Amino acid sequence: MQQFENGKISNWIFDLDNTLYPAECNLFAQIDQRMGDYISRMLDVDLVEARRVQKDYYYRFGTTLNGLMQVHKLDPHDYLDFVHDIDHSVLPHSPLLREEIAKLEGRKFIFTNGSTRHGEQVAERLGLLDLFDGIFDIAAADFTPKPNDQAYERFLKRHDVAPEEAAMFEDLHPNLKVPHARGMTTVLVNSSYEDHPAQKEKQGWAKLPDYVHFETDDLTGFLTDVNKLQAPKD
Repeated sequence: MQQFENGKISNWIFDLDNTLYPAECNLFAQIDQRMGDYISRMLDVDLVEARRVQKDYYYRFGTTLNGLMQVHKLDPHDYLDFVHDIDHSVLPHSPLLREEIAKLEGRKFIFTNGSTRHGEQVAERLGLLDLFDGIFDIAAADFTPKPNDQAYERFLKRHDVAPEEAAMFEDLHPNLKVPHARGMTTVLVNSSYEDHPAQKEKQGWAKLPDYVHFETDDLTGFLTDVNKLQAPKD
């Protein structure tokens, strides 16, 4: 883990859903249901067809929202408000995760394909919100989602981040390809929410691809190890 030694990393970038909280909370399942409801109402189709459209756009365009914008010229703001109107009480307070994120030297960011409001609500519920220097959401990315290179370019410029001084934490491995190519340290946070073909593809890996430097089932434990490496040596 030499990438984390000697203060080489000074920018810590975290995906939000199923990364900062465990997928077992089923929070994203609520969002998933709300997306289907919205599409059913918008296109006047039943929920089965709405779900087919939802997943088709998700896989082809990176996010369902991106597909709806490109195919149907959707105004994204009403959609984002609707799909993120969910019950956040299922999220646990995370004092141990808070302790480890607080110890990290440098700036901390949330980088999400969701909305700032959703990011704030999730981070507040987890007890982490005040630790972050910013939330870079889909609107800040001009509605271009990860894994598109333009999204990362806009993030790096907005926050003046040098990629070689940054670490990216993600639950979807395709979202780590551009960060790796740009020089970031990449960490795959494994998730039990396997709704994307990329997550099922991972089951067949014999080894990590070159764009994934580290893999963990436990974000808190991983950050504990990172902080031990960064601690001053006696």
